[in-house]
Amino acid sequence: MHELSVNKFRANIKSYVDQAISEHEPIKVRRRAGRDFIVLSAEDWEQEQETLYVLQNSSLMKQIADSIATYNAGTGYKPTDKELNEINNICVVVPRA
Repeated sequence: MHELSVNKFRANIKSYVDQAISEHEPIKVRRRAGRDFIVLSAEDWEQEQETLYVLQNSSLMKQIADSIATYNAGTGYKPTDKELNEINNICVVVPRA
């Protein structure tokens, strides 16, 4: 995490905000008199919120643990070649003519 003083942040606020957004790396801004704060893109904040939701949801965490266990044991669902082709075709972007 990049750290800098509030004065340096204030003098270059646009470039530091752009940096936090483009590099997906939070910036810690230190204040001499007061509490420090973090600059984080909205996209990254939303992803953090989703992660916290999953981690705090015991039902979802159990589903994830069960899925990992079946995967490691090799007993999970295995799609057919036809199903895999359907999935792969959904993800293919066809350019417009």
